[in-house]
Amino acid sequence: MAKLDWKKDLKHLYLPKAKEFTLVDVPPMRFLMVDSHGDPNTSPEFQEVMGALYTIAYTLKFALKAQGSDFAVAPPEGLWWMEGATFDPTAKSEWDWTLMIMVPDAVTPELFEQMRAEAQRKKGLPMLARVRLETYHEGLSAQILYFGPYADEGPTITAMHRFIAEQGYVLNGKHHEIYLGDVRRTAPEKLKTVIRQPIRKA
Repeated sequence: MAKLDWKKDLKHLYLPKAKEFTLVDVPPMRFLMVDSHGDPNTSPEFQEVMGALYTIAYTLKFALKAQGSDFAVAPPEGLWWMEGATFDPTAKSEWDWTLMIMVPDAVTPELFEQMRAEAQRKKGLPMLARVRLETYHEGLSAQILYFGPYADEGPTITAMHRFIAEQGYVLNGKHHEIYLGDVRRTAPEKLKTVIRQPIRKA
């Protein structure tokens, strides 16, 4: 049985170096996505979105396993931006965001719609209606593995932007984070987050 394991098969994308910024060319990848707005710490939608994404991800996993395929459910990811402004890590109430979970290419639009309907019948979560399946192509990006509280990422993000400029690049897309730790079970100083920024030549 073929199984996609993000920790092994996509290690260069999901487990980068922690001591230095690196460049990576991210290929087109398929995601479950939901868009929203506001401070994730106070937005009532944030946990609803997360619950809907995981519900569909596991429904798809069991469906593919029954067909002879399988995948390890990937960690949640977030795209963060501010309309008409450079992303400011402190202006949380002004953030726009997309939460997402990567799924294998074996998840077709038809299978997605079938499994979303099945999840809706079983769980009845209103947020399931807003989940979409989309291919996202990030391309050339800078990234690093960050350890620590989400609220303290600011200096690392600033240093990343400085590294990007020093390498002759400019920002070219949305601030991207991949959450490898469970905030409910992990001490803040031990949380692991991939911080990524798409770039292009200046």
